[in-house]
Amino acid sequence: MAVAYTLLVLFLAVFVAGFILLVMGAINFHISNAEIPPGVNQPVKLRIIHIILISRAVVGRILENIGICSQVSFVRYLQGRKTLGADPKLFIKDLCFEKVPVRIYQPKVPSASQWRGVMFFHGGGWVFGSLETHEKLCRSIARESESVVVSVGYRLAPEHKYPAAYEDCLNATIHFMKNIEHYGVDPARIIICGDSAGGNLAAAVSQTLAGRSDLPRLRAQILIYPGLQALDFNLPSYQQNQRVPLLFRDCAAFFALQYLNGDASNLEEVLEGCHMPIDIKLKYRKWVSPDNIPEKLKVRGYKPHVLLDCTTEAYETVKRFCEPNLCPLLAEDAIVHQLPESFILTCEYDVLRDDGLLYKKRLEDNGVQVTWYHLEDGFHGIISSFNSDWLSFSSGKRGLDNIV
Repeated sequence: MAVAYTLLVLFLAVFVAGFILLVMGAINFHISNAEIPPGVNQPVKLRIIHIILISRAVVGRILENIGICSQVSFVRYLQGRKTLGADPKLFIKDLCFEKVPVRIYQPKVPSASQWRGVMFFHGGGWVFGSLETHEKLCRSIARESESVVVSVGYRLAPEHKYPAAYEDCLNATIHFMKNIEHYGVDPARIIICGDSAGGNLAAAVSQTLAGRSDLPRLRAQILIYPGLQALDFNLPSYQQNQRVPLLFRDCAAFFALQYLNGDASNLEEVLEGCHMPIDIKLKYRKWVSPDNIPEKLKVRGYKPHVLLDCTTEAYETVKRFCEPNLCPLLAEDAIVHQLPESFILTCEYDVLRDDGLLYKKRLEDNGVQVTWYHLEDGFHGIISSFNSDWLSFSSGKRGLDNIV
């Protein structure tokens, strides 16, 4: 008995020591790799959030190496653990639309007219995120805007590659639009909304539905720091914010590759811009170019990138990056012209900032009304932290208020 007790104590001591070393390693990684710009408010909070995320990833990698579970599965498990109770102001119900899991948030307060409807697609790099990770955000949107919100639990990469996520979001949206009378929603007030990768999906679905005469016309699209292209990871914002949490430049490219084909072996070529032939780059340069970014946003650490050619093999593995359903920024003018009124939120300290700015210009050039809200002190993922107890940011709340 004494031996067993001693072994247990030793095991616990080793475990605690290992955990401390893990946290110290995460802190060291953060300090040596991350950059917190001076313009970010409450930088200590951002550092803490980043360290927590790194620690999760490190533990997941350890568990994967010893054969317990994959890193992705571990992180997803931790993300999905938080469950909220009933909401006094909302009816909440889990359903399936065309075999796609959805969660519906409907105000309990009676309405004299039909509700506004919001299809919401969560972010997470197409690899992470779920109905649970964006539960607080969806509840807040439903309550504050008095809308019926439908959050879509689309399939994730790398298990389910492109176009799985896009197809799930599209099919769920079409199902909702065709059965809208069951939810008390005004067919003339349907909005599509998403953050990060969800913003990509929202833009792609909006484009697909733009020409559909058999469905109600969308009232608006709301794109929250969306990722909209994978041709150029050397735009000004990608250079300026390449090591700013919560989304590093290499992670943005990694997630895009995971969604495309579940394989990030071409990561270095993509980061260097060696994954697309020069003729393809020149074809889309009118839409994807630093020349279309305001000069005042290029003064902070930007150097023009030399156009590089690529091998046939590299291009063959990523050529679907030219498809608008994957990279909505590349849609033809005839499609963009038909899009509904748009709201785009960008953050100054976000690698995806310029994706939103370039899409804003494309929409405006095609006569689409755009409301642009730019968080001067914001970073990627800040909206999701708007009410995360003591790790919330005033900028996140300000951004959400504008979205509502």
